[in-house]
Amino acid sequence: MTTHPAETVHDALRDEACDDAWWMPAPDDFAACALSSSARTVSEARRFTRVTLEGWKLCAGVAEDAALVVSELVSNALRYGSRTSGEGERRAALAPLGPAWLALTRQGATVLCAVSDAGADAPVVRPQDTLAESGRGLHIVDRLSDAWGWTPPDRSGKTVWATVSDRG
Repeated sequence: MTTHPAETVHDALRDEACDDAWWMPAPDDFAACALSSSARTVSEARRFTRVTLEGWKLCAGVAEDAALVVSELVSNALRYGSRTSGEGERRAALAPLGPAWLALTRQGATVLCAVSDAGADAPVVRPQDTLAESGRGLHIVDRLSDAWGWTPPDRSGKTVWATVSDRG
């Protein structure tokens, strides 16, 4: 199930304080790390996810699904998450990644994986092409997650998120 786009935290906080429509219970656990433009960033993000979720005592299936979802979200942030991403895929692949973060939060048996980057473009789900060498990432995210989406891009960038739950 895909949900697009999500309201930003900043939008929710602009609501009146008495409006409980955006209120969510505090997460059981929260972890975040900065992402770099290093060639090792995707593997480091996978490892960070696995170690974090193991520490939270989540089942191995959730940890593996979340690690794969994080791999795809971080890969997309590296490829499209720079300020110049609107100028073409080749240029975006060569541009340094601006400020980018991976955040994980747990509520019960559900994990929210969120990757924030400086990119000004919304994610694009490409048509499935079995012969293509790329373009499957968001299809994988859609398949492994309960829901996913993104915040509307603004001058600070966007956040692409996905929730992964124990389906057992």
